[in-house]
Amino acid sequence: MSDAAQPTAAEVRAAAEAVKTALDRHLAAVERRSGEDDPAVYEAFNELAAAAETYDELLYDRYDEVTPFEIPGADESLPPYTGPEEPNALSVLIRRDYAVLEPQRLLAQAQRIEAADDDAGSGAGASGTVHGALGLLFGEFEPDEIASRHKEFGLEEGDSTLWVTAGDEAPEPGEWLEAPFEQADAQRVVCRFDVSAVFDDEIDDDGDVVDELDADLDEDEDLEPLDAER
Repeated sequence: MSDAAQPTAAEVRAAAEAVKTALDRHLAAVERRSGEDDPAVYEAFNELAAAAETYDELLYDRYDEVTPFEIPGADESLPPYTGPEEPNALSVLIRRDYAVLEPQRLLAQAQRIEAADDDAGSGAGASGTVHGALGLLFGEFEPDEIASRHKEFGLEEGDSTLWVTAGDEAPEPGEWLEAPFEQADAQRVVCRFDVSAVFDDEIDDDGDVVDELDADLDEDEDLEPLDAER
């Protein structure tokens, strides 16, 4: 970078002060957190990551020096937010992947649902196929209940993600039903939470308390925010 384009010492100092402020806000959000996936903590993390990245860049440009910390993947997960500062509407987009690990268990659960349904009617016999059993299962239970009981239904969890996107106004009824995910805009994502075995692998690479953490994840199915990867 040329001398003319270099940031001033005052700009570097201001960036350092911004990091300090972001640290205080992040700590305050953590102290007040309402749960593992508290969006306030997520937002404070993002602010801290952005402030640290700006300071690191200015410090290097001005003094050819770097900081001893790094926010991994800060630019790789989501593009810069361009949505409204005060959203009037929001959409929650969820994807959960499963493998059908035990088809017979799935079929048995579907048969129980079918047998308990006094009005089986046109649905009779649907439990005899895997795709029919899945239709019965997801028609009977809420997705969150299936996620918490997936092993009972012969399913194995894969990756999952939840996006909260901001909107200017709520859509009209039925407006997006033909293509519900077509207009998902990553630049309007307010917060995002991911669950993936990738996170376990990265912890394993560090060589610290892997067995204990894996046991906790199996029992609690904790969410890990994407920002932990930033």
